[in-house]
Amino acid sequence: MHPKFADADRLSREAIGAAIEVHRILGPGLLETIYEKCLIREFELRGIPVLTQQQVEIEYKGSTFTEPLKFDLLVDGVLLLEIKAVEKVLPVHKAQLLSYMKLLNVPLGLVLNFHEMKLVDGISRMVLQDPKGN
Repeated sequence: MHPKFADADRLSREAIGAAIEVHRILGPGLLETIYEKCLIREFELRGIPVLTQQQVEIEYKGSTFTEPLKFDLLVDGVLLLEIKAVEKVLPVHKAQLLSYMKLLNVPLGLVLNFHEMKLVDGISRMVLQDPKGN
């Protein structure tokens, strides 16, 4: 189990609560960027630190380079959120989240699809089993 999993699991409940609050107020059918900005505000009001992008050091077969990683929200360094407003979450959305989780060494990720009438129907949970991302 990832050493930060317990923190991420606790924060996932907070994140889902914050997302439900945003969805309750705004409803479905808006752009992902609107939900993202409102969710950032929800985290600010709750005193939970959140980042939207950062430079990531990538090591590949002995070569190391830095690239900006355009993930949606990284909550307190342990929970990654992928925000969607789509008719259907596709396997590629979950695969992208898992790839970001590996690069950032984040134990838990959530896909939040705000297009659903009830947000709880649009939540997918991804767990990084191996801290090294294998």
